[in-house]
Amino acid sequence: MTAVELALSEEHGPVQAWRAEQLELAGYGVTAACELATRQDVDLHVAVRLLLQGCPADLALKILL
Repeated sequence: MTAVELALSEEHGPVQAWRAEQLELAGYGVTAACELATRQDVDLHVAVRLLLQGCPADLALKILL
C-alpha cells in the first residue's frame, strides 16, 4: 500500500483509496487522483474514459471539477 493509499484509507476509507489507485493507474497525478477519488460527484468511469480518449489529465481535471 502506498503512502497515498494509506492516508486515504485512514481519512476516507478503502473505497476512496481504491478509486485513487484506479485514477492513478489511468494517468492522473497523485494529487489529482486523491482529489477526484474523494468527490462523490465525480464518476470514476467518466474520469478514466476522458484519459483513454486522449484528453490530457489537467484538462480532464478541469472538466470534472
